[in-house]
Amino acid sequence: MRKHYATIKDIANALNVSFATVSRALRDAHDVKAETRELVLAKAAELNYRPNLNAKGLAQHRSYNLGVVLPGITNYYFSTVITGIQEVAYNSGYNLILYVTNDSAERERDMIRNLALSSLDGLLVCVSSDSDDGSGFQAMIDDGVPVVFFDRVAEQVNTSKVVQDDYNGAFEATEHLVQNGYRKIAHIAGPEGLTFTRNRLKGYKDALKKHGLPLKQEWIIYSGFSQEHGEQDAAMLWQCRSRPDAIFAVNDRKAVGAMLALKKLGVQVGRQVGVVGFTNDPVASIISPSLTTIAEPAFEIGKISCQLLLNHIKKKRFDPKEVVLPGKLIVRESSLKV
Repeated sequence: MRKHYATIKDIANALNVSFATVSRALRDAHDVKAETRELVLAKAAELNYRPNLNAKGLAQHRSYNLGVVLPGITNYYFSTVITGIQEVAYNSGYNLILYVTNDSAERERDMIRNLALSSLDGLLVCVSSDSDDGSGFQAMIDDGVPVVFFDRVAEQVNTSKVVQDDYNGAFEATEHLVQNGYRKIAHIAGPEGLTFTRNRLKGYKDALKKHGLPLKQEWIIYSGFSQEHGEQDAAMLWQCRSRPDAIFAVNDRKAVGAMLALKKLGVQVGRQVGVVGFTNDPVASIISPSLTTIAEPAFEIGKISCQLLLNHIKKKRFDPKEVVLPGKLIVRESSLKV
């Protein structure tokens, strides 16, 4: 049998006070004397009282559940974002419900269509690589469900968004390669339709333009985000008539894949071909040679996006905000020629 937990009524009867007094004391209302509140809290602990969130939610027309839609949970970036989200949600009395799309737009659409919106107070979303126009999320917002995007966003949906500074991070990564003597720099990009793919590509292109270096379309390859994609992309680059002497990868997993492919081809990473990633995944400091990268503020992205969602929940007319957080260049061995 399930364990019985005390109710507000049990506490009131034990202290011979009113139900309303106990309720106000537990809410730390201003009109309850300090000594009364201390008595109520002590008795609540003694009787093993736990608040009934379902009852509280019904009274306040809230579920105290937040949904989080994201492509996956196994990589460092998303697990760190979730940790940041969880910290804010927990401190605000909310539970999280995760919806993992496996980076599939079709699965994402099915999830949106079948979400039990009455059991969610709001939704945090990182869209899949081949996500459509975001109309499903806009429809949810139009129906009164707050939605906040993080990392990969539906650009045309009018709501709050929290992202890292993709353009400046890519510009700094590419310029770092230039400053270390590399002149033929390729870019293994993400899926072509994503906003941050375009922003990182633009940063890469503008850095080359600033330094008067060649931009070859055959040195720009669009694909997914996995290590396997990185290996395939690097192999394709080595089939080009003119081979690059450096690679800027859209994320660390692709950068690691490129490094492994180069090693198989007998190419010395760093000394012969520079490689820079984007994320600062723990593997970046473990692989040999260690990987130069742009560190993303994943934990802060999680915290800020969750706080923005709570603001949308509390204030129905809360104006959408777009927050852009800077990254940081972490220099390691993969981009050094000596």
